[in-house]
Amino acid sequence: MRSVISVPMTDGSSVDRFLATVPSFARFGQILDPQLYAALPDDWVVGLADVVSSTQAIEAGHYKNVNMAGAAVIAAVSNALGNAPYPFVFGGDGASFALPSDRAAAARQALACTAAFVVEVYGLELRVAEVPVAAIRAAGFDIRVARFAASRDLNYAMFSGGGLAWAETRMKAGEFSIPPGPLGCRPDLSGLTCRFEAMPARRGVMLSIIVQAADLNPAAPEATAYRALIENIIRLVEESPDMARPVPEGGPPLVWPPSGFDLEARAGQAPGTSFRLRRLKLLAQTALSFLVLRLRIPVGRFNPRRYLNQLVANSDYRKYDDGLRMTIDCGRELADTIEAQLAAAAAEGIVVYGLHRQRAALMTCLTPWYIAATTSTSSTVLQVVIRPPRPR
Repeated sequence: MRSVISVPMTDGSSVDRFLATVPSFARFGQILDPQLYAALPDDWVVGLADVVSSTQAIEAGHYKNVNMAGAAVIAAVSNALGNAPYPFVFGGDGASFALPSDRAAAARQALACTAAFVVEVYGLELRVAEVPVAAIRAAGFDIRVARFAASRDLNYAMFSGGGLAWAETRMKAGEFSIPPGPLGCRPDLSGLTCRFEAMPARRGVMLSIIVQAADLNPAAPEATAYRALIENIIRLVEESPDMARPVPEGGPPLVWPPSGFDLEARAGQAPGTSFRLRRLKLLAQTALSFLVLRLRIPVGRFNPRRYLNQLVANSDYRKYDDGLRMTIDCGRELADTIEAQLAAAAAEGIVVYGLHRQRAALMTCLTPWYIAATTSTSSTVLQVVIRPPRPR
């Protein structure tokens, strides 16, 4: 999934007015430049969601369930807000976002329903919470947002200041929590899909990286060393000829029916309705989508070639939310170099980190686009992290 500020949409709201003040930058190596971040207003709230025991669920082979649960949070909140723009980030097994207080109630209801849905349908426990920005600052942390222009079509939200990480820690401690909705509660998950297959490594290994400062206080003595380390890792990746984004040119592999088919079918099933009927209907829809994308058949104003090109360009294989998250297709030598630098920095107390080497990466997609539509553009939320590592 991506962390996206949906630029084309505007409703003249306080979100739009705030986002208009946030700088946009196109070079990922600038992510730690404090001049590019704007402080969230004090009267905003931060929404959080996290799949409990996600590592164990992934090790048991339920990685798509975990990814879909995290993606469901963004789908539910986005639909509850009428697809109005707001900054958010998706982390594979959860999500975080920021909103003004006048939209907090709608987001809170969406989070509660999503938690009920995830436990009932996917068999996973989803923590959800809303934390006032004022409470984050009262605890001595800040929360700031920037816009990374991954392509000319989309900006991704980046968060800094230590406040997001602090809020997640407090949520896991049981503070600011939102109780799950009642049994049978269903959020609007329109557009939530999981139709692509895993993308095999082409350079040798898919390397997933999470790096976070050992001390989240930007004024900590180790902050300068942390920034230098992050900038060096990004420079290594960007300058290496033995690195590629996880999503291959032409888009990820397609098969029919897709391996995540039943997860998507259950996401769109209304309580009390026939799952068999829902499955049959979705089989027909996905078959049509498969043929259009595989054969590159234009439908109305929808251009499948353009869609797949955007899919590649807009993939969020690198992001920053109080820590660097990255999934790259690279050679083993580059992976070894990055790991050695992180291990040395961790030994000096500068960072905590997690690494995972894998043979393939997974894409989770949120596409508020349907094959029968005649839209000229598409918006895709991408997450290419499979089996996300934990800082250690």
